[in-house]
Amino acid sequence: MPHGPPPVNSVAAGDVARGFFGVFRYSRRAIELVWSTSHALTIALGLLTLAAGVLPAAMAWVGALVIDAVVAAMRVVEQGGRADLQRVFMLVAVEGVIVAALAGAQRGISLCQSLLRAQLGHRVNVMILEKAQTLELTQFEDSEFYDKLTRARREASSRPLSLVMRTFGLGQNGISLLSYGVILVQFSPWAVAVLMVAGLPSFFAEAKFSGDAFRLFRWRSPETRMQMYLETVLAREDHAKEVKLFGLGPLLMDRYRDIFRRLYKEDRALTIRRDSWGFGLGLVGTVALYGAYAWIATTAVLGRITIGQMTMYLMLFRQGQAAVSAILSAISGMYEDNLYLSTLYEFLETPVPERSAEIVRGPIPEDGVRFEGVSFTYPGASRPALQDIDLHIRPGESLALVGENGSGKTTLIKLLTRLYAPDHGRILLDGLDLEQWDEGALRQRIGVIFQDFARYQLLVGENIGAGDVRFFEDQKRWQEAARMGMAAPIVDSLPAGYDTQLGRWFKDGQELSGGQWQKIALSRAFMRSAADILVLDEPTAAMDAAAEATVFEHFRRLTTQRIAILISHRFSTVRMADQIVVIQDGRIIERGSHEALMALDGHYAHLFSLQAAGYR
Repeated sequence: MPHGPPPVNSVAAGDVARGFFGVFRYSRRAIELVWSTSHALTIALGLLTLAAGVLPAAMAWVGALVIDAVVAAMRVVEQGGRADLQRVFMLVAVEGVIVAALAGAQRGISLCQSLLRAQLGHRVNVMILEKAQTLELTQFEDSEFYDKLTRARREASSRPLSLVMRTFGLGQNGISLLSYGVILVQFSPWAVAVLMVAGLPSFFAEAKFSGDAFRLFRWRSPETRMQMYLETVLAREDHAKEVKLFGLGPLLMDRYRDIFRRLYKEDRALTIRRDSWGFGLGLVGTVALYGAYAWIATTAVLGRITIGQMTMYLMLFRQGQAAVSAILSAISGMYEDNLYLSTLYEFLETPVPERSAEIVRGPIPEDGVRFEGVSFTYPGASRPALQDIDLHIRPGESLALVGENGSGKTTLIKLLTRLYAPDHGRILLDGLDLEQWDEGALRQRIGVIFQDFARYQLLVGENIGAGDVRFFEDQKRWQEAARMGMAAPIVDSLPAGYDTQLGRWFKDGQELSGGQWQKIALSRAFMRSAADILVLDEPTAAMDAAAEATVFEHFRRLTTQRIAILISHRFSTVRMADQIVVIQDGRIIERGSHEALMALDGHYAHLFSLQAAGYR
């Protein structure tokens, strides 16, 4: 975990300049994203933005005409004549229509924003989740990747719409400013220059502090992720037992508060600097406004402009200054949005290995599975998880993998299922390298239940159906798989059978014992009726020895024509396998039948004797 934030106050002016010139880097992509989300809403938003940009200047111009018409009417009355109130009423009505139209445009913009925000937030989250489905397992086990994913999900999902809205806002205020300038230049070109220059100091400060905030955001992704993890541990039912039993709650809460205090301290320091500089530089704009106020008022006193014109110019200068401020703020905000969007596209553009293999069957079906000189090291690990593995399993044979925890047994299964690719050597199925198999066809051939199998907060039937998504809602397949997995009696005892909600996250959810969950998971493996390689990676650890022996005997009968691979620490079960392989430190040190390994009197025989002694 980082020990301190980056030196955000040492950012050079060149960084701000580069950020300014790169402000539109992701704007085009964000607009394309919004456009593809909803053509109609994007068009409506554009037209409403155009109207909202033009109408304020029109309102100021008509307002000046109203004041001058009123002043003219008053003079006529003072001279004993009859005032032309019809013109005053007509101009007031026109201004009222413009005000109503402006209010309608602003309300329409708000409506479009709300609808787009909902659609776009969903769209971006779907993009993130779809991208996650294409990534390798090794990427999910990489802490830097999780930092990238955390940044993308916490901020970037809301930034595309923000960037688009700032872009439209920039256009709206640009149109307004142009229309103000056309009228103000009639008073003096210098008024337009003052209007433009007064907002620049505040803009550069905002751009600089936006960059600082983003650097803090990137730096503390690991700590943010730790906060999220602590929330999960403290609030999830699968952690609640140990948290209460071991009294971890206060300790983890203190750690959670400590992370917040560190993050808050950095946020507070940045916010104070940002707002202090913003206030000081904002005074420049205030001085410019009231300087222009005095200038315009003096000009009116000298009789060079009418009262209506004075009112119009003052309104235009005030609104123009607001427009300049909004434009510069939009550019600064777009710079910030681009910084945050970089995390989204950095994640979405994470490279994924291309797999063009389309072969769905091997040339030698009777050859089964072969490992030839296979070695594999986890990314960032200092020692291999598997080294020089040579192994051959023919159809109809059963293999048991034996070894201490961490010896490489589960890693071997993950290589077989192509969740990982070997660093050296190759793995063949039916005489064809796994790299040449179509991934979908390969995985249909293999049914696996890992020791850390998922407990889905879904219906019982869906928990079983998850084993083959093609038949996810097929009740007949559920029932057949449950019978083969020995879960049918469990399902029959539940209040709604296969429609019973499992887990405690949702209403009326039923929790199962560890052994019951394992039979549900075992049934999941049998959903793949076409699978001719079945793997059980210690899925019966929560069962007693007798129950496990029954499950494995049942499993062996059902897999007589298939390849069966068992991983278990109970040697009473392991001895049923045709071939037993002993793995230690990633290497195969012994192999053979139970009788042959006992006669060898090596590592396997020693472990078997130790375990057998425990039952005497």
